[in-house]
Amino acid sequence: MAPNLNGIDHLHVYVSSLEKAEAWFETVLSLARIESQMNSAVKGGPLVLENRLKNIHLALFERESPEPSSTIAFGAGGNEFLVWKKYLEDQGLELRVTDHTSDYSMYFKDPDGNLYEITTSERDYVAEQLN
Repeated sequence: MAPNLNGIDHLHVYVSSLEKAEAWFETVLSLARIESQMNSAVKGGPLVLENRLKNIHLALFERESPEPSSTIAFGAGGNEFLVWKKYLEDQGLELRVTDHTSDYSMYFKDPDGNLYEITTSERDYVAEQLN
């Protein structure tokens, strides 16, 4: 049986200009940048935006010719992240595990090539367990 997920953490959105997209999302949907995530908003993103309730998050990625696509990112606690890692490896999935310095993420694809992510803000716990 698969471990639990906490919900959808964020969605990836590919844009031609981070600056223009940020202005649009702020004006139209009242989404604002998360200042604590700005260390990852380099070389194309992600620039992470959230609503006032802090329960909707978009990760904007700048691409020269963005094609509409999406990545569904699920949230998990640190321990659940590690349980998911083992579970997905046991399912034979190829994982890309990334330390984003403020969080940890693992990426995998479904049989049709759609991308999924499980992410945790308990970065230090995961880093300690993986070493």
